[in-house]
Amino acid sequence: MSDLNRKWMYLIVLSIIWGTSYILIKKGLEGFTPIQLGVLRIIIAALFLFLIGFKAIRQITKQEWKWVAVSGIVGSFIPVFLFAFAQTQIDSSIASILNSLVPLFTIVVGSLAFRITFKRNQLLGVIVGLVGAILLVSIGAKINPDQNYWYAGFVILATICYAFNANIIKSKLYDVSPLGIAVGNFAIMLIPALIILPFSGLFEAKVIEGQYFLSSLGYIIILCVIGTCVAKVMFNKLIHISSPVFSVSVTYLIPVVGIFWGLVDGENLVFQQFLAACIIIFGVYLINRQKTK
Repeated sequence: MSDLNRKWMYLIVLSIIWGTSYILIKKGLEGFTPIQLGVLRIIIAALFLFLIGFKAIRQITKQEWKWVAVSGIVGSFIPVFLFAFAQTQIDSSIASILNSLVPLFTIVVGSLAFRITFKRNQLLGVIVGLVGAILLVSIGAKINPDQNYWYAGFVILATICYAFNANIIKSKLYDVSPLGIAVGNFAIMLIPALIILPFSGLFEAKVIEGQYFLSSLGYIIILCVIGTCVAKVMFNKLIHISSPVFSVSVTYLIPVVGIFWGLVDGENLVFQQFLAACIIIFGVYLINRQKTK
């Protein structure tokens, strides 16, 4: 299979996996706190990755380890907790839509931190996308007064982290295999996760004997194995065979899948929110649009 076909296949599969992740996080929060969910995700995912690819980290050089560590903390560790805290107050479908800001911030971060040039239409796309995000949050706050939409800021911060990670992998870790990056990331992340674990309250009787303990644990395991481990390796591979901007264009389709699961679970979206989502996606389109000669 050619790189062109493979990158589109990865893009579609990743959109389905990550679009489903938000509803899995929501279900996981029924039985666990955001800290507990985050710690469980990291530990379970790390153990699974060690089983299938621990040998892959042998190829990582001493110079590359520092970037693997930064990639793990910025690209996975911090966002895991940010999304968990965000979804205690906002719907899973809204979180999936706001995740569409990743390509916008990838352009900004690439320009400011990695000296990657961008075009006029990409700057316009950033502005349009940010306008759509502001509209989405403000409309959601009005129609859902019982939800604290300031928590949407956690999702926005997570998208900035993802943007940094995409540029780090492309510019600093191009010679490391996708599996090696993923295993290395979680080898680093496992250390702070194990430090947090005893203080998370995970082993308290009220958690273990809770009504949603087993079901939430099942959702988290699915989220870890498919949504974190498999998807992370695929995403790293996608960055290697494409560009940072194309790879984060998976956010085109993530909101579609996320909105679908949100509606299935009884979440309500009004027309204005769909319109705001379309504005964000249009901004992403402007960023990726190539001018024909």
